[in-house]
Parts: sequence; structure tokens; C-alpha cells
Amino acid sequence: MSGMSDTVQVPAADQTLAILGYLARQRASVPAATIATALGIPRSSTYHLLATLAEHGFVVNGDRRWALGVASHDLGTGYLRQQPLTLVGRPLVSKLVDTVGESAHLAVMHGRDVVYVIEERAAGRPSLVTDVGVRLPAHLTASGRSMLAEMSREQLLALYPDDASFAQRGDTVMTRRHLRDVLRETRGRGFATENGDITPGLGSVAVAIIDRVGWPIAALALTFDDTRAVTDELVATIRATAADISKRLRV
Repeated sequence: MSGMSDTVQVPAADQTLAILGYLARQRASVPAATIATALGIPRSSTYHLLATLAEHGFVVNGDRRWALGVASHDLGTGYLRQQPLTLVGRPLVSKLVDTVGESAHLAVMHGRDVVYVIEERAAGRPSLVTDVGVRLPAHLTASGRSMLAEMSREQLLALYPDDASFAQRGDTVMTRRHLRDVLRETRGRGFATENGDITPGLGSVAVAIIDRVGWPIAALALTFDDTRAVTDELVATIRATAADISKRLRV
């Protein structure tokens, strides 16, 4: 009888992992036929596997093209929440706080929410709701908007299939059309903002932290009194820190 150390071959599992790995390396959504050809998997099997993955949110389909879904993103950010992001990010976030004199935090996406994994308070600044472990609706936060702006149309549709998908907070009411406008503006200027949507009187600016295949694995944000101007110098400083974190996570 074979020992417990023997490798058991499960073709469907191997093919499923191959599909996820292939999609993770793509910078845009791809047709199922392209996936099948690239991986040498029969087209019928590819379609069945993609359909199963889509049911569980690991891939999304738009215009017959496929991309990673939110469940795949949650797996990746779950790994980052455990160790690498906090180890790499904490000293850099602390340095950023010392440089600009404002509170800073790192957040990751989890479904339609952001989860804060690092929080560094600046001396003399007001307390924030964005403590470690706190979850907030991604579409209302600068951190969430910076990451959503990096996602494909298919991924956004999977997250927000209709206006009822948006959790509301305070007086801010979001719709899919409003979100498209916000994300279009975010992409155009290269950073996200939020002004009073989470805490009245406070604003935030955030930049996404991108992995080697262009996926927004986290976001770095500063929060400050909303009377402070978001200057080019401030944005350049936060961008430099986000780029440094991204670079170190890729090593």
C-alpha cells in the first residue's frame, strides 16, 4: 500500500490552480479559449472549471472574457494580513507619519470592505475610527477608492451588481454611476480622496500599493483635518512610500 507521503494527482484541482495562476499573471481579462490554449486544457473542461470558480467568486466574466474575482483577491490579502504587509509596512508608515506630521494607515480589501492592518497616529492629531481590524465600506474610504480604481470593469460589477450593493454611512449615498465618476477621477489624478464621508471634519488621501501583475494588494492613506490642502508635495511623499512598500513586497 502506498505511503501517506505519496503524491495524489487530481487533474481537476491541478487545472483549477493553473487557471487561477494564469489569470493572476494577466494584466487584462482574457477569453476562455485563450486560457485553454495557453494551459493545454480542453475547452469544455476550461468552461466548466471557470463556471465553478465564478460561482464561488474566484473569477468574473464580462463580455466573454475572464479575470480574477474578489474571492481570489481576499486570499491574497489574507496572506498579507498575516505577516508580510505589516512587517514591511510598519516602519515605512511610521517614517511617513514623522515626515508629514499626519496620521497614516494601511488597509486591504475584504469583499466590499477595507480592513485596516496598520494604524500610526501622529502626535496631537485627533483619534480616528480606522483602528487595526476595523472594517469600513470600501467605496466611502480613500483607501478603498484607490484600490477599486485599479480593478477591471468585470471585477467592479461583481462587487457592486446594483445600487443596493452599497452600504450607506451617514449622509453619503453612493450609486454605481456615482462610483464610476469617483473612480474615473481617481484614475485621472493617480490618487484617491475622501472628505468627511467617514468622519465629519476629516479628509484622507490614498494611493494603491500594486503587485507585480498590477493588482491592488493594499492602500496607503493619510488622514488629516479637512482644511489642509492636498498638495503635490504631500501626494508625492505618500506615492514614494507606497512605491517603496510595493517594491519590498516583491522581493
